[in-house]
Amino acid sequence: MSLTITVEGMSCEHCERTVEDALEGIDGVESVAVDREAERVTIEGDADPQTLVSAVDEAGYEASA
Repeated sequence: MSLTITVEGMSCEHCERTVEDALEGIDGVESVAVDREAERVTIEGDADPQTLVSAVDEAGYEASA
């Protein structure tokens, strides 16, 4: 399953990596593709969308599914 969430506040490669790291540690996440310019992250796997949003929020960015 593929899910795209909106992530605001990423301004550099370090931001992208921080978001990737936050999401890759969640059970059910198979892969993460971050597009900072489009403010989107596409996640492959079967993780709970709210868990993904919460992980990004905890990493310091605004996310919504």
